[in-house]
Amino acid sequence: MELWPRLLYSRPCYSCGACRESTPPMQLKIALIGMPAIGKTTLGRKLASSYALGFVDLDQVIESAIGCRISEYFERMGEAAFRDVEARLLAEQLARPEPFVLSTGGGIVLRPENRAQLRQHCHVIYLTARLETLLRRVRNDRTRPLLQVADPLAKLRELHAARHALYLDTADFQVQVDAGTRATLQAIVQALAQRGVPTPPPRTAPAAPTTARAD
Repeated sequence: MELWPRLLYSRPCYSCGACRESTPPMQLKIALIGMPAIGKTTLGRKLASSYALGFVDLDQVIESAIGCRISEYFERMGEAAFRDVEARLLAEQLARPEPFVLSTGGGIVLRPENRAQLRQHCHVIYLTARLETLLRRVRNDRTRPLLQVADPLAKLRELHAARHALYLDTADFQVQVDAGTRATLQAIVQALAQRGVPTPPPRTAPAAPTTARAD
């Protein structure tokens, strides 16, 4: 499992000029970024459960706000209008005081203000995978407007080339997800522990109920 380490407390707080090292590690939110279909929502839910935190899927927040699917909004209003909504709702969510796990859309890093907000408020995890893995996941997925093209693999390569440096610039570390969900979660927990986040206790199955005997 590949980790690309970056010291957590080496960046300034971009909005206020203060350093985020004044915030206890567990009070920072945990944000997942990466390419479309990388598994941010699935991993985010499991990570939130492990740490007993709330979970926010930013795409769901956006769809609730706009009243339709993101793909429909893209078609009607265009990408620029969508990015405006995305940036506004990201800022609103990150302004909440409590920590939680956040999954984001693949293009969240395109705007500098989004990257600054994520760096300030979150432990940022960049999930990576082979593009062929992503292609298998999106081949029949009609909910991703940027991938509704004749050659989705070429489009994935184009998106990755445009966004990879932005993901790296935003993230505290990156984790390769091709090894599977369990290994990915273990790598994330290990990296967060190195940044001061307490390791969650192992989950145990509840005891089976017993039936009283009338002997």
